[in-house]
Amino acid sequence: MTTTPLKRRAHDAVLADRVAAADWMAIGEELDATGCALTPRLLSPADRRALITLYDDTARFRSTIDMARHRFGSGQYRYFADPLPGPVQALREAFYPYLLRTAREWADRLGRTAPWPDTLGEWVARCHDAGQTKSSQILLRYGAGDWNALHRDLFGERVFPLQVVIGLNEPGADYTGGEFLLVEQRPRAQSRGTTTVLPAGHGLIFTTRDRPVRSARGWSAGAVRHGVSTVRSGRRHTLGLVFHDA
Repeated sequence: MTTTPLKRRAHDAVLADRVAAADWMAIGEELDATGCALTPRLLSPADRRALITLYDDTARFRSTIDMARHRFGSGQYRYFADPLPGPVQALREAFYPYLLRTAREWADRLGRTAPWPDTLGEWVARCHDAGQTKSSQILLRYGAGDWNALHRDLFGERVFPLQVVIGLNEPGADYTGGEFLLVEQRPRAQSRGTTTVLPAGHGLIFTTRDRPVRSARGWSAGAVRHGVSTVRSGRRHTLGLVFHDA
């Protein structure tokens, strides 16, 4: 059945409402405490199936990355081409103003400038002006034995300090293993690791590069990397929302 533009816009508005309905005060506190925070369920089973189905439509993507070939781990991911699918663009736009609050607060604590304007469109335009013109939105696929090495999604000078990953498969039913990993290098201390089982349809907001960590000397920047533990069985798909272009 063909979906009309009106129905697509209505559905995109529903996604934006789900993002807005999250407890953003609690999410902000969790981000301050650990560098990552789960959202409520954002995608229905039908939403998730539709996104997973897109993976095999190669015309929707600008690039496919084989992680083993590049020694990034094992598995595969694809960067969406512009224009983005409606739900991907709607979620990105819906998240931005809420994440912007934390981004600006963190910059203030670290004594940094906050170069992010009030709207995602303005920020993307600044990325493009800096030569970062390629879509950075990602659809990832892992099978049994696949994993993702600890890394940061940095593509140039323009960086937004938070990003989101959304689970598209049901952990424990569609796959086992595959926990999301976050490792924080704490100033003058050993690193701290956090693992998260990503519930289907829920988002996990997490630190892109570093975040403010309180120390005896005030606020310091704690470097953060993220990855995925080995998938033990089944297949795991996720949608990655990055707020700076590549």
